[in-house]
Amino acid sequence: DLGAHVDGFIASVAHTVVVGSSPSTKIAGRKADILLAAHYASEAAFRLMKHGTENQAVTNVVQTIAESFKCKPITGMLSHQLKQFETNGGKTIIQNPNENQRKEHEKSTFQLHEVYAIDVLISSGEGMTKGMDSRATVYKKTNETYVLKNKASNALFVEVNSKCGTMPFCLRNLEDEEKACVGVRECVSHKLLEPFPVLFEKPNEIVARFKFTVLLTPNGPQKITGLPFDPTAFQTDNSIIDEKVKKLITSSTRSKPNKKK
Repeated sequence: DLGAHVDGFIASVAHTVVVGSSPSTKIAGRKADILLAAHYASEAAFRLMKHGTENQAVTNVVQTIAESFKCKPITGMLSHQLKQFETNGGKTIIQNPNENQRKEHEKSTFQLHEVYAIDVLISSGEGMTKGMDSRATVYKKTNETYVLKNKASNALFVEVNSKCGTMPFCLRNLEDEEKACVGVRECVSHKLLEPFPVLFEKPNEIVARFKFTVLLTPNGPQKITGLPFDPTAFQTDNSIIDEKVKKLITSSTRSKPNKKK
């Protein structure tokens, strides 16, 4: 997962590859299923990012495509609206919500000129992740306030404020990583910093991820990050059956101009 910003305007991207895959050496089996499911779900989501579309439409189409390849989207994962200096800009799109998440997740409608980081994660398993023993190394500052007691915590927080602001950062990029690892504990315990946890699927399951940044323009959605993917390098017996979804994936991303009367 890679992100960058210019004057606080953010773009992010993530991609999954299978080493050695090509049209002449096709990848088959469950790897092919999850890669193709993630790819087509991303393409469908991209085409739905238009003014007036509800976020639930993206949730539903990702679910439909994943199930076509006998896969599951990672439960509860969010795609976020981006704003200047904000990675979580307000509106979100949820994947594979459980019953409580479906009830609590706020419905919204996409508007012209909004920006989103669309994050599609597909699993060969049940789509349920959990934290393990791996410690977080990426954090971001919150809007909470607290008077820190520890010297290392104060030094860390001052450096984060001056260098990173509200943007996510990695501990190894700070001046003294060892001291930062000590100071981060108090900052997290008092919610001054929010960790990005490392999540795991069940052993032997595979997860594919495609993430891109999209702008909602008058001419249709514009993808400004993302890498090319060749579906002909993968072979599976599964396919998309829903005719509406098949039509959506092959449709143009450009909006039809309004005819002048």
